[in-house]
Amino acid sequence: MNYTYMLKLKNGNYYTGWTNDIEKRLAAHNAGTASKCTRSQRPVELVFLCESDTKEQAMSLEWHIKHLSRAEKEKLIEEYKRTGEQK
Repeated sequence: MNYTYMLKLKNGNYYTGWTNDIEKRLAAHNAGTASKCTRSQRPVELVFLCESDTKEQAMSLEWHIKHLSRAEKEKLIEEYKRTGEQK
């Protein structure tokens, strides 16, 4: 399974990525070994997660989320929290 995810960083910013092992990737982010962007902004909080059948689908969703405004990202996060659904 492949995942697109969004993290809330310590400074309040959002980080979006994709992975095929979400537990390992979250551990790496919180250990400071996954990304330069998240290294100094730990701990990170998982605020959005979506499963995809293929790597390409996960990467496409990542690209689209990265191009959303902050308000649109927050709306996506709120919908995810409210419904618990992976869109």
